[in-house]
Amino acid sequence: MTHHEGNGNKRAILVCEGTGCVSSRSIFIREELQKELISQGLAESVEVKPTGCHGFCEKGPIVIIEPDGIFYCNVKEKDAAEIVESHLKNGTPVERLFYKDPATKTPISRYEDIAFYKKQQRVVLRNCGHINPENIDDYIDAGGYEGLNKVLSGMSPEQVIDEVTMSKLRGRGGAGFPTGRKWAGALKSERTPKYVVCNADEGDPGAFMDRSTLEADPHAVMEGMVICGYAIGSNQGYIYVRAEYPLAIKRLKIAIEQAKERGFLGENILGSGFTFNLEIAQGAGAFVCGEASALMYSIEGKRGMPRVKPPRSVESGLYTMPTVLNNVKSFATVPVIISRGSDWFAGIGSPESPGTAVFALTGKVVNSGLVEVPMGATLREIIFDIGGGVMGGREFKAVQTGGPSGGCLPSHQLDLPVDFDSLGSAGSIMGSGGMVVMDQRTCMVDVARFFLSFTQEESCGKCNPCRIGTELVLEILERICEGKGKPGDIELLEEWSQTIIKGSLCGLGKSAPNPVLSTIRYFRDEYEAHINEKRCPGGICKELISFSIDEEKCKGCGLCVKNCPTEAVILIEKKQPVKLDQEKCIKCGTCYDACKFDAVIVT
Repeated sequence: MTHHEGNGNKRAILVCEGTGCVSSRSIFIREELQKELISQGLAESVEVKPTGCHGFCEKGPIVIIEPDGIFYCNVKEKDAAEIVESHLKNGTPVERLFYKDPATKTPISRYEDIAFYKKQQRVVLRNCGHINPENIDDYIDAGGYEGLNKVLSGMSPEQVIDEVTMSKLRGRGGAGFPTGRKWAGALKSERTPKYVVCNADEGDPGAFMDRSTLEADPHAVMEGMVICGYAIGSNQGYIYVRAEYPLAIKRLKIAIEQAKERGFLGENILGSGFTFNLEIAQGAGAFVCGEASALMYSIEGKRGMPRVKPPRSVESGLYTMPTVLNNVKSFATVPVIISRGSDWFAGIGSPESPGTAVFALTGKVVNSGLVEVPMGATLREIIFDIGGGVMGGREFKAVQTGGPSGGCLPSHQLDLPVDFDSLGSAGSIMGSGGMVVMDQRTCMVDVARFFLSFTQEESCGKCNPCRIGTELVLEILERICEGKGKPGDIELLEEWSQTIIKGSLCGLGKSAPNPVLSTIRYFRDEYEAHINEKRCPGGICKELISFSIDEEKCKGCGLCVKNCPTEAVILIEKKQPVKLDQEKCIKCGTCYDACKFDAVIVT
């Protein structure tokens, strides 16, 4: 993809202003850079530009100088003067702000040379971190609205749908349903009006792919929705985004107004006679409203609860009218499929799951952030080559894909290709794109308990298998974690989980037991240790563990003392082993995490 590098001959300073970097004061960094450019007489030749998330959240705030391609990370306000004077005025980049390779400590100046980016292929995130999301000209200069122009200047609705169908694009919201088939179903319906809905609810813990895409490249999503509207015969679209995403909502509103002013939205788009309008619908944060029918009820002002299917949404969706609902990533992909062709897209990734997958890579991984890879890339490539491996050099234990309804996969599955079918056969799901890495100090029973507690709380309660079943399964998991597990509990968990899957009304219930079944499948020995030996191998379940100090390994550095929240760790004399007051110890594990000498023992 071509990156926008400023207007005319101007150099550009790109400052990441996604939510993560904004929380680290990147707005103030941009203001300081602007002040320095003025004070040093460079304001006419250098443009300071806010962008959306560049992806490498672990190293934010990020500043990039274009067209030089120089990548600065962990930038602070005080660095602005040096960047402007040394780099932009005197031509000497600021090496201390370069990314340092963790293994060799070698400074790396260009982001293309950083391991985090090398194996990525950005389609959905093609513009993220490279354009100003609040300036429509940046989007147009990067090839934006070329797809829409192509559609409206000579393609029939059937031809548009054929192109999407031939690309083999599958829904990026998690289910993986063929997008072209969904659009074709809506086109066939003779009932009007028809609606286009973008699902930007994104309720998974730790997931921020859709939020970042809307913050960084809102026009791409909107362009995909307008193309869909033309293809199915719809004049109205809704972007359903959770109210907890204020920056995404702000930039969407700006983008909608700009698109209207330029003729890409509203009446008679680009003189074609086609009309399409967009509205933002804000959700209140209910996880179940990520399910299509619940989401549409929410837009209608009703309680967000799923309904029985069929009929499908393309037959009877929003306001009982034919509706196409796709995810943020799906709509953002459509414009490049149209502009570059279905063959191009189908040639990326694996044959049955072409294109790319976007993940929020989080957990115990060195490089956390947004990752986009071709479908079929392995878990190992994502976690170790791009993610840099497990934090602290600890041993990899498991990875959960697909959010709270996903499965946990062990180390022997690291070479599994990441696509819809492979993950499904392994007991997990693609989901909307969460990927949580876990190290050896993780209790897999506790992980299952945590995610079941989330889905149980978020259950809408409409159907008995989900409402009652998740509560019963959660009760067993809590008992096991408390050391009160009984023989037969594992079999009961498996039986009840299958009942929930078979009897639940919607995808939330049908996938809720995935963390339980996958952890039993791959980590059954941990369940047995909890039940039969009253022992937690991961050293997490408080009722089953105790902490002590290995006096031979302890150097008396005092790190554990500083970090202990209850003053249970006592340093009597410097450079002498610490003491642990068992009565004050709440078994939080802070001392374990702080110790650099493996002197804290968990038994």
